[in-house]
Order: sequence, then C-alpha cells, then structure tokens
Amino acid sequence: MPLRTRLVVRAITRERGAISSLAAEDIPRMRAWSAPTRPPYSWITGRVRRDVSIGSTAFRARDGHTVGVRTYRPRQGGGGPLPVLVWFHGGGWVLGNTRSYDPICTAVAHAAGVLVLNVDYRLAPEFRAPQGVLDCVDAVRWVTDSARALGARAHGIGVAGDSAGANLSAVVTQVVQAEGGADLTHQALVYPAVDATMSQPSVAEHAAGAILTRADMDTFLAHYLGEGPESLGRLDPLVSPLYAADLAGLPPALVQTADLDPLRDDGAAYARALGDAGVEVTLTNYPRVPHGFHSFPGATPVGRAARDELAGWIARQAHRRRVG
Repeated sequence: MPLRTRLVVRAITRERGAISSLAAEDIPRMRAWSAPTRPPYSWITGRVRRDVSIGSTAFRARDGHTVGVRTYRPRQGGGGPLPVLVWFHGGGWVLGNTRSYDPICTAVAHAAGVLVLNVDYRLAPEFRAPQGVLDCVDAVRWVTDSARALGARAHGIGVAGDSAGANLSAVVTQVVQAEGGADLTHQALVYPAVDATMSQPSVAEHAAGAILTRADMDTFLAHYLGEGPESLGRLDPLVSPLYAADLAGLPPALVQTADLDPLRDDGAAYARALGDAGVEVTLTNYPRVPHGFHSFPGATPVGRAARDELAGWIARQAHRRRVG
C-alpha cells in the first residue's frame, strides 16, 4: 500500500479496535460512530455534497417493524420522478450506519442523477440471518409501492452496497427475480462477501489484511448466523449468493474488488459465475488498496476513480430505460 493509505488504515484500526475481540457492550457504540464531515476528515472520506438534499423516511417491514431510510435527492433536474438506487451499507451485518455513508451516497446521487435510499436494516446479533435480507427485500418492494410518494420511478430500480451490503444486494436481486415484487434492473457490488465458506484463495492470502482480517470475518459470521437448529448454513444462498442454483436472467452487475482484500476472490468468483450464466457483468479490481477503500478515497490513488466508475455505471443503467 502507498504510505498515505497505510497511515490512514493504521489510524482507522487504532480507533476501531480488533473486531475479533469485540465485546457485545461495545457494538452499539461502534455502530453509532461516523467520521466528522468537516476537514481534515472530509479530505479522506470525501465531502458531503451540499447540492444533494438529505432526508429521512421509513417503511413497515413484513413483521410490522419500522425500518428507517436515509434519502439523498439531487437538486438538479427537471423535477420529474427520479430513478432509484437502494443502498445497503457495510459492516459485517453487525456494524455500520446510514449516516456514515453520506459522502458516497451524495456523490452517487449527484453524479448519477438518482434518488439514493440508504436502508437502516436490522443488524446482528440482535437479529440473525435472514432478517437483514428480509428487510432489504421489503425495502425494494416498498419503493415500488410508494414510488409516487417518493417522487421516484417504480421501474428500473437498482441496488448497491459494499461488503456485507453488497452481499445483501446480490441476495435481494436473486430473491426478487425468483419471487417478484419489484423491477430490479441493475446491481452494483462493492467488494462483495458472497461465499461464507471462506474458501476463496484471497481469504488465506490476506488473512491478516488491513481493515478486514480472517478473524474479523469469523466474528461477523458468528454474530450473523448464530447457532442452533434455525440457523442458516453457510451454503444457503441467502447467506452465500455464489451458491445459488441458477444465476441466469439476473440483471447487469458491476463488481468492484480491492486487490489487498480477503474478499477479492469472492467478487471475482461471483463475477465469473454471473458471466458464465449469461449475465452482463463488469469486474474491476483496484490495485494497492485494502477492503473498505471506498470509504476513504482521499487516502488512496484509485479511490476517486472507483467512485467515478460506480456513479458512471449506475447513471448509464438508471437512465437506460425510458422515463415513465
């Protein structure tokens, strides 16, 4: 890694502490933390765009629980209904929050001309798999049902996320294709976790990697899956979308990976499987960066290029269809 990347990674690791030794009482504090949006922090994370309106809304999940949604609406445009991108944040299904994604979500909303809806899905260990999946599936169906009230299009919906959020994006896309309820037309997967068996070569190669280690992955999955007769297995497609029986017919995908990431080969394997199934897929591996680099683009030589690729790809997909 370049020196500036190493220094930022060291600071993040020192501030956060080791995930593998995370005590249950520390989880709420870590979930709530987000980087300040002022300089010098914003030099690293990217600025929160002021030409994007940030708001909040909510929907009722299938069990009656209220799920919050952070909204990002670009102020440019003619005032008509906007295409929608539903974003699922990372954090190993255990950590993370919607506010900390303001820099990337405002950047995508502005550059792609889309309404970004950042879903505050329920997290483990309080809510084990597949609760997060169910919340995220309900979110895209809610967009379809509430499009007029949101000032959005009910068709041509995209999903995106990073790490565990990319896992949820891939699973949601598969579930909606099989069961219906929303018109999903594209999926953007940023360093996705798609193989809970952790058998991909990069898991061993970067077991002691920066930001994310093999021990961290074990801890996250233990919280997410739990133990007992009702726990989902690691080969279940709701946990590991790589092992779905049939990927044919899924919408186009962008897969972005980090070369120094234990999850690098997860993303490559899923892109390969999608391509083999006839799905239109773009795979981009970014060199000399660790897991999570989208969250600190100012500290890496390729961070801004990765955000530009993400926003540009989403824009092309979102505006491919006719306005209606």
